Amino acid sequence: MPEKSIDHIDFDDLNKRAISKPLVSHIYTADPSAHVFKGKIYIYPSHDIDAGEAFDDLGSHFAMEDYHVLSMDSIGSETIDNGVALHVDDVPWAKQQMWAPDAHEKEGFYYLFFPAKDYDDIFRIGVAKSTSPTGPFTPQPNAIKGSFSIDPAVFKDDDDSYYMYFGGLWGGQLQRWRTGSFNSEQPESPTAFIPEENESALLPFVAKMSDDLLEFSEQPKEIEIVDENGDLLLSGDTERRFFEAAWMHKHKGKYYFSYSTGDTHFICYAIGDNPYGPFTYSGRILNPVVGWTSHHSVCNIDGKDYLFYHDSSLSKGVTHLRSVKVSEITYRPDGTIVTLEPYREK
Repeated sequence: MPEKSIDHIDFDDLNKRAISKPLVSHIYTADPSAHVFKGKIYIYPSHDIDAGEAFDDLGSHFAMEDYHVLSMDSIGSETIDNGVALHVDDVPWAKQQMWAPDAHEKEGFYYLFFPAKDYDDIFRIGVAKSTSPTGPFTPQPNAIKGSFSIDPAVFKDDDDSYYMYFGGLWGGQLQRWRTGSFNSEQPESPTAFIPEENESALLPFVAKMSDDLLEFSEQPKEIEIVDENGDLLLSGDTERRFFEAAWMHKHKGKYYFSYSTGDTHFICYAIGDNPYGPFTYSGRILNPVVGWTSHHSVCNIDGKDYLFYHDSSLSKGVTHLRSVKVSEITYRPDGTIVTLEPYREK
């Protein structure tokens, strides 16, 4: 449901038809990364705060300054807000815009991975550490060396290797790194330096993490997303190409790389045989929600996979303030995912 139709939506009716309800309603939350730690569900969302600015494609209308950790004993149980886990004022290198985070655990410690703009207005990715999955988290004094752009998602493979997937177009600045260094020209234009429609689409990145999960152990590599013929998706293929919101999960030995198409509002996925890809485009997980963005995670809970996502139905579209939701996803026998419709038909 594209953003342009918000003025014509009956939100009371829409909320009645939604397949799931907001997990919390006292604050606005978005971009949920969900994990199970020690048998309990923990959700690491961004925190939407209206900045009082006009809506734009750089995200200036969001004053996202901290992170709250949500927790649930099980799907359908009460969702608890565990309070502020990390604030931008506590991060020495970060200036503003604490966007979509992720978290993971290793050897009794919990790690919060987050993007923020530094004092040069360049997005970097940082790490904060805690002895509790709900924080508070203590940030490292500097961003991860060699990090850039947004939307970190950390995946733990079966061999206990950890990989970070990241990247985001437009306000996420990925297009400004095409030459290997940051291009600061035309700062007011979110679409400057995007490839032409007949060129290959910009690709997300992956990097294996160091043993302490505080740095990359290798230079980030591009992740190839290809069509059924093995060709890279094109920039003009806006209903399939990567835009932001990288995520990785496994199902029956296969690697599922999922992501948002951004301005066309789909959550899509591509399947591969290893954490580096290539990944073959395989379909959609979620059709468009009300509101501009779509961002998600997939978490296995008691043997079932659940999609955590957000929409703007609770705020009734005001400044696109978002709320986290969850729905079960199912697979066909061939491993493809049955596409979710976020709202039932009238």
